[in-house]
Amino acid sequence: MDDVDFQCMDFKEIIQNLIVKDSSPVIHEAIDRLFMDIANINRESMAEIQDAQVEEMAINLWNWAVTKRVVLVISKEEKAKLRHVACKLLCMCESSSTSEEAIHRRILMNMKTGKGWVDVGNAVIADEFFQAAMAGLEQLYAKLMQSSFTETQVTVQKLTIERNLFKVLSYQAESAIAQDDFQRASTCIMRCKDMLMRFPKMTEYLLILCYNFGVETHMLNKYEESCYWLSQSFDIGKMDKNSVEPEMLAKILRLLATVYLDWNDREYYDKALSAVNLANKEHLSSAGLFLKIKILLKGETANEELLEACIEILHLDVSLDICMSIAKLLMDTEREFVGFHFLKIICEHFKSSENIGKALLLHIDILLQKKEDLLAKEKIEEIIVGQETGRPLPTGLIGCLHNILWKRAYRSFQVHNYNDALHWYCYSVRIYESDQMDMEFPKLKRNMASCYLHLKQLDKAKEAVEEAENLDPGNIFTQFYLFKIAVMEGNSDRALQAITTLENLLTTEALEGNDPLADTSSPVKIFSLAAQFALENGQQVAGEKALEYLAQYSEDPEQIFTALKCLFRLLVPKVSEMPESENKKKEMDRLLTFLNTVLLKLPQSFLGEDSTSDSRINEAHWFRKIAWNLAVQCSKDPVTMREFYILSYKLSQFCPSDQVILIAQKTCLLIAASVDLEQGRKASTAFDQTRFLNRALEQVHKCRDIWNLLKETGDFSNDPCETLLLLYEFEIKAKMNDPLLDSFLESVWELPHLESKTLEIIAILAMEMPAYYPSIALKALKKALLLHKRKESFDVLKYSNCLHNLINLLMPNGVPNTKLCPLEELWNYFEDALNHTVSHTDGYPETEILWLMMMSWNIGIYMYGKGKYVSAEKWCGLTLRFLDHLGSLKRIYETQINTLYSELVEALHKNKDSVFYEE
Repeated sequence: MDDVDFQCMDFKEIIQNLIVKDSSPVIHEAIDRLFMDIANINRESMAEIQDAQVEEMAINLWNWAVTKRVVLVISKEEKAKLRHVACKLLCMCESSSTSEEAIHRRILMNMKTGKGWVDVGNAVIADEFFQAAMAGLEQLYAKLMQSSFTETQVTVQKLTIERNLFKVLSYQAESAIAQDDFQRASTCIMRCKDMLMRFPKMTEYLLILCYNFGVETHMLNKYEESCYWLSQSFDIGKMDKNSVEPEMLAKILRLLATVYLDWNDREYYDKALSAVNLANKEHLSSAGLFLKIKILLKGETANEELLEACIEILHLDVSLDICMSIAKLLMDTEREFVGFHFLKIICEHFKSSENIGKALLLHIDILLQKKEDLLAKEKIEEIIVGQETGRPLPTGLIGCLHNILWKRAYRSFQVHNYNDALHWYCYSVRIYESDQMDMEFPKLKRNMASCYLHLKQLDKAKEAVEEAENLDPGNIFTQFYLFKIAVMEGNSDRALQAITTLENLLTTEALEGNDPLADTSSPVKIFSLAAQFALENGQQVAGEKALEYLAQYSEDPEQIFTALKCLFRLLVPKVSEMPESENKKKEMDRLLTFLNTVLLKLPQSFLGEDSTSDSRINEAHWFRKIAWNLAVQCSKDPVTMREFYILSYKLSQFCPSDQVILIAQKTCLLIAASVDLEQGRKASTAFDQTRFLNRALEQVHKCRDIWNLLKETGDFSNDPCETLLLLYEFEIKAKMNDPLLDSFLESVWELPHLESKTLEIIAILAMEMPAYYPSIALKALKKALLLHKRKESFDVLKYSNCLHNLINLLMPNGVPNTKLCPLEELWNYFEDALNHTVSHTDGYPETEILWLMMMSWNIGIYMYGKGKYVSAEKWCGLTLRFLDHLGSLKRIYETQINTLYSELVEALHKNKDSVFYEE
């Protein structure tokens, strides 16, 4: 069957393959297939197979199921399915209904198949087979009556039939119980009960069956049915006391009493008491007596009768533990008089027992529970005296006594009665002094220290904690109390040392997987308490450190935000007043770390809830404003300022994108880009420069996206953001020698509102090292110059400055760059300047006129040196024209220029032939 798909086989082939190849991994599927198919198979559908073959197939399948169940290859349910199939097959054979042997086999198979279905919880299918078994028994009985057997033979055969009938009836009762059919189940059991006289050996079987029915129905709170079955079980047991042990009868009656008690302890009190008395009469036991006491406690039993029942149990040589359980029961039901009296009797009865200490401790514990403190103290003093005089408690009980004392001390501690708590702790100390120390002693000292702290007795608290520290230096609670003492003493250094030690201990425990607070507290709780205590007592430095650890180790975002808010409220005012120094830088870095923690935890706080949660948005707003304000305070430290602005931007991303937030984000990114750009300018290596410039470019792109959104919310025509972004991006691309710079500028040149100042800055940036783009600079300055001239209100100063930069660009080192610009074009710029000088005599800067005069003279001399005398005379003549427009400086330069010009003209006449070599 490993190699063949059984889904393609017929019914017979599946059975054959299942039996032959029984190790197949698809055995379970094969069983399910057989079980489903048998419902649709009858004798006609298998007409080609003879009865003998069908019967053989059925018996083989039956035997295989029994064998495989033994070796646990198949489950109980699968075994029931296989028996079901085998039984159905057998019943199809005509020959199976003829011989007595065949009928008997069919009866047994139906009985066992039905019982199998009952055992796996399918009583409905089981009934079908029980009915078939009943029919078979009737058929067999009819054959017996028609047979020619002797009277003896008939009697034997009838007994066999009746024995099988007994079994089928008992199985039917089980099925009825499973189907909640009490009437049918009781009918079947009564028929079985009537047959017990003929089958006395079945008494115990039927008794246990009824007892189990009683247990099952009791568990389902069907008290009336449970009482019926248990009563039947007891009655059946009485029918043959020789085969039923008294212990079993007592067990039945005790359960019956318990059912009556659970059913209605008032209405059935007498029946419960009667049942337990009868149980104790059948077989006296500690369980029976305990139950009797439990029942008596439900009624208005007099103390004397109750005590008598308790004392009676002592005569059974029961254990101390059982007696103590009775004492606890008496106390729990508020029968203190009997309980305390019985405790005294117990202590006297077991005084020579090595376990008598248990009773003594129980007595003390109950006295304390009932607030009989004076009597409890007497008992404790007796034990302490015994410890000191050679009558010690066993080691295991010493720990129990400590627990009792500590619980009592804690009760006083909870109601702030610290002196009383110390009184009980002192008993524990006295016991330790007379016994060996253990690792609980430091805990005792810490508990006492806590009481002393509440009483403001610092010296005693300090002494107790130091003793605990000597014995258990690595305990976190010891360090916590040392911290509290240092805070209360006003010792900042010691408090800071203690909280740091506490942090080291907690992290070490966590790394080792040995968290001492896992069950009772947490490091976070300790730090929270430490911070609160320090701040309440005016120790800000220690409080800050505790808050810092709280934020570091907490996994609760809300708790982290609360701790960090406290830290910012404490630190920001203090840092704001600090002068610029290394200490201030360290504090600012510390605040940066806190804000980064917020940034890390904010996304976690949004998990599992609406991303627009008001509380989370408010947190983001609060922290982004803090980051912004800190950035403003760092104006003298641009790098740190940038970090705060970037954090403010990132935190604002958790806020709704309204206009206010968009403006804040735009500002943060602009300033961050500016700082990155400045760092790129100052970078000492190409690698650093590239890193800073790339980072700046990233901020520029983000900022542009935000700017585009912001423009949709209102009028921002006066905002320089777009211009700054343009200049930043141009400078970055220019300094990085971006091959796409020209394509970037194509869109820039087309901008409608580009100002002359922006163009002049582009020109400067185009020539600022390491960038070198003279053609871009020239184009920008030419456009700027044109814009100056087109303005309605001509600004001669701005125009002169722009022209100055343009001529400087075209005359590097005072020499015309004809590759960049033809000489004629350069001449036009000078002519243009001269025209504006004439039209704005009073406004054009005299220094600029002087500079233009000098530059034109230099060009003339340069032309003369090149043998271009006509050009030389032309440019030098331009110099004289500029000279005419000088003001106060004219008299200084006039004589010198005229003399030089005369000498130049004379030299030109001597070399007049050279004119033919020009151009």
